[in-house]
Amino acid sequence: MTLFELPMGQAGTVSGAPLASDERTEEQEIALRLFEIGFIPGERVRVVARGYPGGDPLAVRVGDTMFALRRFEAERVLVTPACEAAR
Repeated sequence: MTLFELPMGQAGTVSGAPLASDERTEEQEIALRLFEIGFIPGERVRVVARGYPGGDPLAVRVGDTMFALRRFEAERVLVTPACEAAR
């Protein structure tokens, strides 16, 4: 599941490095930026707020830091919901 699909308030764990949707330089730069700000495998995350309408942007807590991400950024971060990570 992507970070954008994670329900608001539910904790999750980043399950893989951020993805570039294709080989374009801009896509790779977005993936690298997400990795550099803390979206690394094993890191705990939580969606704390969503914009209206459509849920864009997201306010996301990564560790002790809060970030605002656009939908296209959040869709590049793969997460496992906390209930599944505990299994």
